[in-house]
Amino acid sequence: MPRASTASERDIWCRTISLFLIGFVCYALPWSVFAALPMATDNTAVLRIQGSNTIGARLGPALVKGLLEQQGLRDIRIEASGKDNEQQVLGQPPQGRTVKVEIAAHGSSTGFSALQNAQADVAAASRPIKDSELVDLESLGDLKSPGAEQVIAIDGLAIILHPHNPLNQLSTEQLARLFSGEIKTWEELGSTGGAVHLYARDNQSGTYDTFRELVLSRRGKTLNPTAKRFESSEQLSDAVSHDPQGIGFIGLPYVRQAKAVAIVDGESQPMLPLNSLIATEDYPLTRRLYLYLPPNKQNPWAAALVNFAQSAKGQAIVAANGFVAQTVQAMRVTPSLQMPEAYQQLSRDAQRLSVNFRFEEGSANLDNKARQDLNRVLDYLRQHGKLERQVTLAGFGDAKSDPARAALLSKLRAMAVRRELVKSGVVLREIRGFGAELPVATNQADEGRIKNRRVEVWVY
Repeated sequence: MPRASTASERDIWCRTISLFLIGFVCYALPWSVFAALPMATDNTAVLRIQGSNTIGARLGPALVKGLLEQQGLRDIRIEASGKDNEQQVLGQPPQGRTVKVEIAAHGSSTGFSALQNAQADVAAASRPIKDSELVDLESLGDLKSPGAEQVIAIDGLAIILHPHNPLNQLSTEQLARLFSGEIKTWEELGSTGGAVHLYARDNQSGTYDTFRELVLSRRGKTLNPTAKRFESSEQLSDAVSHDPQGIGFIGLPYVRQAKAVAIVDGESQPMLPLNSLIATEDYPLTRRLYLYLPPNKQNPWAAALVNFAQSAKGQAIVAANGFVAQTVQAMRVTPSLQMPEAYQQLSRDAQRLSVNFRFEEGSANLDNKARQDLNRVLDYLRQHGKLERQVTLAGFGDAKSDPARAALLSKLRAMAVRRELVKSGVVLREIRGFGAELPVATNQADEGRIKNRRVEVWVY
């Protein structure tokens, strides 16, 4: 760890001992308690972040800037480093050398490679870490552990067209056929314009990995090699918005002047990339944005950045940069005839919280995001006085050969969430299991079935 250069050795020892003595209550104290982060003794960066362009282009620098402000630094600025898609955030402490954080945004895969090569302290990723990457980075600790895998924001992949394209919705099946080159003209989709022009992110991109996973690979297809590839999200979006025959996929904040269309996946309803549908991860092309911190080699600035990103101020920065924050809110849901009668009644009487609890693959255990969301939901319930019989949990699952079994499993998932809430004093009003009703994704693929296995939270 670099030695501090802003105080005498005696002052450093005093500060360290003081922090140790009050460490058992630090969780309840303001952020100023954590201001004693190590400063650089030379021109080296105190923190190096590599990976996703979706995160690194704007959100990452904005979060780092917010952290430096929390730490009391002055004259904070974000500067280009002289290389494409690389930036540095600089801040001046009251005494000592300038604090520098380096951010390189060349795609999610490059973040994990940089961890392996000791060229980064944090990997930013717009898709989950792959099994092969877990194996490669095993010496750094379990990067799937709750402390290492941090979901900092929710994003939705928007499918974008030229603003004058008359199409308003597409299915994931149509998207797979379009981007593989099987559908070659807009007329084949009932539109006009002639040949389809494809635009896609580059191979290092987590955006591309997500699209490939959710759309192409699921149907055994690959991207047509004629697609124009981009490292920059902004450049891709601008290219589509200027091409009447163009179609591309992009992270939600980068739609810019293009037109986003509604997406259908299997038996789901058409869904636009709206904040409410992305927050609950119901929108078919929803994805999570991650920071990965090596447990066995953790930089204190990296831990501080994650804590800040998960805080209310950090999530406000997430929203300000066009992504969907994980702040819990209550939403009115309009009843429709497509809903089961019991769900319609729930929609009339209660409000749905903007979070779904989901589970580890092949398990009844809550996944890492759900563990974080438990605290957010509990905070909401406490602040709004809804701990006593004001909460209903609605469980859902994937289709089973026996509808009664599907209904039972969906209720058991809701009971798994109930157990966690009860530990913190929540007395629930009701638990409902809706089986395979109201799918948000196709049940013909593992990824879709995992999305359909969810628990909604409703408050009265």
